[in-house]
Amino acid sequence: MCIWVIMYAQVIVDIAHSQVDRIFEYSCPPGTEIGCRVKVPFGGRTVEGFVIGLEETPSFDAGKIKPVYSLYEELPALVPECFSLMESIAARYRVPKAASLRLFLPTEMRLGKVSEAFVNYVKATGKGEIKPSAKRQAEALSCLSAGDMPLSVLAEKCGRAAVNALVEKGAAEIYKVKRSRAPAGEAADSRPKELTPAQKDAVEYIEKSDKRVQLIHGVTGSGKTEIYLNLIADQLKKGRTAIFLVPEISLTPQMLSQLRGRFGGEAAILHSGLSAGEKFDEWWRLRSGEAKIAIGARSAVFAPLSDIGVIIIDEEHDSSYHSETAPRYSTADIALMRAKYNDCKLVLGSATPSVETYVKAKEGEYGLITLTERINGKPLPEIIIADMRREIRRGNPSIFSRALREELDTTLSSGNQAIIFLNRRGYSKTVICADCGYVAKCQSCDVSLTYHSEENCLKCHYCGARYKMLPACPECGGKHLLYNGTGTQRVVGELKELFPSAQIIRMDNDTVSGKDGHYKILKQFGEHKADILVGTQMIAKGHDFPSVTLVGILDADMSLHFSDYRSGERTFQLITQVAGRSGRAGSKGKVVLQTFSPENYILRYAVGYDYGGFFENEIKMRKAALFPPYSLICRIMVISEDNDEALEALKKVYFAVDDIRKSDAADFLFLNKMHSPIKKIQDKVRYQVLARLKSRRHLGELYDIAVSASTPSVLVYVEENPVNLS
Repeated sequence: MCIWVIMYAQVIVDIAHSQVDRIFEYSCPPGTEIGCRVKVPFGGRTVEGFVIGLEETPSFDAGKIKPVYSLYEELPALVPECFSLMESIAARYRVPKAASLRLFLPTEMRLGKVSEAFVNYVKATGKGEIKPSAKRQAEALSCLSAGDMPLSVLAEKCGRAAVNALVEKGAAEIYKVKRSRAPAGEAADSRPKELTPAQKDAVEYIEKSDKRVQLIHGVTGSGKTEIYLNLIADQLKKGRTAIFLVPEISLTPQMLSQLRGRFGGEAAILHSGLSAGEKFDEWWRLRSGEAKIAIGARSAVFAPLSDIGVIIIDEEHDSSYHSETAPRYSTADIALMRAKYNDCKLVLGSATPSVETYVKAKEGEYGLITLTERINGKPLPEIIIADMRREIRRGNPSIFSRALREELDTTLSSGNQAIIFLNRRGYSKTVICADCGYVAKCQSCDVSLTYHSEENCLKCHYCGARYKMLPACPECGGKHLLYNGTGTQRVVGELKELFPSAQIIRMDNDTVSGKDGHYKILKQFGEHKADILVGTQMIAKGHDFPSVTLVGILDADMSLHFSDYRSGERTFQLITQVAGRSGRAGSKGKVVLQTFSPENYILRYAVGYDYGGFFENEIKMRKAALFPPYSLICRIMVISEDNDEALEALKKVYFAVDDIRKSDAADFLFLNKMHSPIKKIQDKVRYQVLARLKSRRHLGELYDIAVSASTPSVLVYVEENPVNLS
């Protein structure tokens, strides 16, 4: 006789609100395990919940405890580590526990919008009698004699009525087969390569070091990827798993191709560009243990893997590793939490590490591996500076310098490829009236509109709004409209005029559409079906095109003039990364860097690939000015559709922070309240309280202030060392 013991589940309901941010108790059916997603009654409705604990004894009157309605899956969706991370994330970023747990699940899966996909197959049973006159049924059985067939194929060939008749007579059966929705991609020839002495030393150092975090500082093309693959292979041999993060979705197909070539089906991809079905299937392959390597952009740090042996963050300096929605986490922080939990190494890699990371490596907190030479022994590409001020004085009105035009001509004549980089999409940045100075701006955002020549319209790159091109200035009626600044569309247009026989493709947010958009463009260029690739920062990192021998960088100094303490660092990183796309195979590479500030010290360091010199100069400046890492910049944003409500919340936040400053003035270097640089986005006004602190000791209090000031109509949140101060 089997006796079922009633168990009681501790459940976090999937409602991200502080008022229900606690554990609720339900009686649960047999088979319930910690980590299961459950359907439960809550407040007169049915909601999803997460089982975080099980007890045999209820904590209060069992008669008042409601039952779990059902389980969503047999295998618990959440691994035990999720609950440890849930507590850490909720405490660190002051978000409800449900908001923390949501990070570990695909959104469509949580919302019940996706499930397993099946295909109906038909097989012959060898039973039943078919009349001689039933020719279609006989034809169907003849087809099945060669083997089972998909129902849709057989029905199309012989008719659904004939198939149904066979099933009714018992001569055939229909059964389901799970259909895999694997993302598109190919397996590259990625057989293990013999490591250079420097690569061997790097792998050995990382595996033997007692430091949790390791930084690989290697020039572009120095073989960092092969080190990563060897580290992953070593962990798989030990029966462990791995997470491999890249900064851009555009990089995942190329890296997935290498991982599939080396590890076959053990690699799974996770990023926001996948379809709901693809993401669901890849996520479950990781959760079930079928796949052991998760590769993807930022969100893949939450991959449902157990016993992780190594976590790799490639291009660790990239700003895309910081979430701009709640919880506003740093990917490196989450990765470190997981590395500690799994007792594994966190490996950071970059040719241009962030200043904060490199300081920790130089001071011994992180391990440091330095790779100074390219894997093929070739020199880094020569960087030629083109002074655009001199070009204008010489009467050159083009967006291309004479040097860049000549190098493009040489590159195309020799059958090689070129990349032209410009960190601005569209035709031009702004449309300005030459008569009165009017600038076309978005009605919903406090930003200028960008002209797109192909569609002859103006677009807002913040809210996506589109406007008809102005026939005249709406302020003064003037017809003299100027296009200020250069966008990728204009670059392509002028290149076609200069080189009419060249095949040119463009890669930016306007041309990359659909989940395979990045892959298709990069595949086309990689197969040499185009001569010139024009693009924004999504082409700047990680790509390896052997035939690219020239890179042109337009407006190289544009980012130098942003009012951001990181502007010099970002400019150096961008130039170095883009330059690294040239000359990665046999031929020597060249880079033409166009600038209106050729004497700037940042550009001098970039031309010489002198990261050490750049770092020493930058760190001295930051230490003298007390900027990060020698302080913490904390921005509390206040956003609302109602300006009066936003101002009330701003005052509440500011005075609360000011009270802390009065009690500990020595820890505050700066405190003020003001409009955000972009005052309005999507019809919502934006204010900020900006503080610069010597330490992190009051950080938790600032988060608490933001939480207490938030209302249904006013969003208040904290950003630490924000990557974008606009």
